[in-house]
Amino acid sequence: MTIRVRALSADEADELVRMARSRTLGAGLVRRAQIVQHAVQDGLSAPEIAATTGLCGATVRFWLKRFNERGLPGLEEAMRSGRPPAYTAEERSAVIKAALSRPADLGLPFASWSLDRLVAYLGEQGIGMRRSRVSEVLLAEGLKWRQEETWFGARVDPDFTRKRGHSSSSTPPRRKVA
Repeated sequence: MTIRVRALSADEADELVRMARSRTLGAGLVRRAQIVQHAVQDGLSAPEIAATTGLCGATVRFWLKRFNERGLPGLEEAMRSGRPPAYTAEERSAVIKAALSRPADLGLPFASWSLDRLVAYLGEQGIGMRRSRVSEVLLAEGLKWRQEETWFGARVDPDFTRKRGHSSSSTPPRRKVA
């Protein structure tokens, strides 16, 4: 039995052409739009489309049938089953919010986060997330850790220069170059 594609509205036809030529949509979605376009514009049968695109005939028939039933939204991939996310969206957003906050504003005795400090803080807030997972959440959000700052940097402790006092007298002063 030959699968024929149903008649398309003008808007559907225009959108199908845009999708089939897109360089920004996902490759799978573009390929599925091209399958339907081959059937509509070129009048090719499922085996001919399969030969043209290098796909299996069953795959081509599946997508043509689904397009007939659901239209353009039918070309999107359906959600797949699998393990549910281990952490809720609220927990992930709490990680990001904490990482973007200043520890001093939260009443903590340090000026910058390290991954270990962030994990400990989140644990105190009831979010028991592993260090590696916190790192994954932050990387997925486009956040990267800087090189950890040393204890004597003015950025870590703005009052360091005052607390440090004068340099040791055993250290000779640097000569100024004229």
